[in-house]
Amino acid sequence: MRTATPRVVPYRGSETSRFVVEGLRVAGKRVRKFFKTRRAADKWLRKTKARISKEGEGAVHMPEQLRVEATKCAALLKPYGRTITDATTHFLAHLAAMERTCAVAEMVTQLLAAKTQDGASDDYLADLKQRLNRFSEDFGTRKAAEITSQELDDWLRGLGGAPQSRNNFRTVLSALFAYGVGRNYCRDNPVMKTAKAKVVRGEPGIFTPDQMRKLLEKAPARFLPFVAIGAFAGLRTAEIERLDWSAVDLPGRLIEVSAKNAKTAQRRLVVISDNLAVWLAPLAKKSGPVADIGALRIDRAATLKDAEVKDWPDNALRHSFASYHLAHHKNAAALAAELGHTNSKVLYAHYRNRVRPDVAAQWWQIMPPAEYGNVVAFGAEVANG
Repeated sequence: MRTATPRVVPYRGSETSRFVVEGLRVAGKRVRKFFKTRRAADKWLRKTKARISKEGEGAVHMPEQLRVEATKCAALLKPYGRTITDATTHFLAHLAAMERTCAVAEMVTQLLAAKTQDGASDDYLADLKQRLNRFSEDFGTRKAAEITSQELDDWLRGLGGAPQSRNNFRTVLSALFAYGVGRNYCRDNPVMKTAKAKVVRGEPGIFTPDQMRKLLEKAPARFLPFVAIGAFAGLRTAEIERLDWSAVDLPGRLIEVSAKNAKTAQRRLVVISDNLAVWLAPLAKKSGPVADIGALRIDRAATLKDAEVKDWPDNALRHSFASYHLAHHKNAAALAAELGHTNSKVLYAHYRNRVRPDVAAQWWQIMPPAEYGNVVAFGAEVANG
């Protein structure tokens, strides 16, 4: 069959529509369009043929309302340099994410289970649970994919408290939504667009050699190993609380911090200094917990009072060890290994010039009084019942 060529011809069947476009077929169907003037008909035909060539036959059937809407949407997107296609692609992805997503409370439960299976430490899991449960109180019923960065930023700012606490919550939420991205519950991590609080760090609080001598001399036998190991070996509080005497090798002058007990989940060996060996010798056992966890708070308060030391700064034992170790040995890499820290440059910047070398030398010369062995041995018997 011969293909008709679209053209404009006179039409005599109407007083108002004097011309018609003939010969136009779309999807095999005849298309006729009527016009009052030839000029209008010619103009329409030219545009229609161009649109069919560029956009396909469907362009001829686009409803006028849809064309108006498309024009309006394109104008709204123009200031942002985006097109209707961009907007449609974005929204389709959002709809797909909403179909795959879950409630925040469910995502929290899954993350905690995953971290437990991955072997996370009890302390980390406890902190994670506490912070995420706080978040779930406000967002638990919401869909994970619909939570916005602005909502999270407002929530974090509304927590109050110290800047570091806000940043700690932010870190936990980032882990939660990163998990959500990995499980296709979220398109992206909205926490990444929230602001960090500025933390102005003061100098770490440490004890003077004189204060440490008094604290050691006044500490109860059950508390003394905790103080001595923190001050002269630099173990973290949680690491000492988990430490067993079987991991303290006095003859070999090493303390083993197992991967299970270490914050970094990496085993390390910490050197027992000469003065630490003397302090521990009368108290050492073959096995059993080094620290009496249930009595730590009471013993610390009593020791501070008896030693007439006013304050116990946060993490003061570990900070003191790091400051005096760096000033005395002048080796940031060795200090990092002792502390189980991954960045010696950060340690150097944090602890350098905290104390004078001559004062640091005094720290490593803090020894028990002459009668120490007999007094502590008796005290240990009383403490152990």
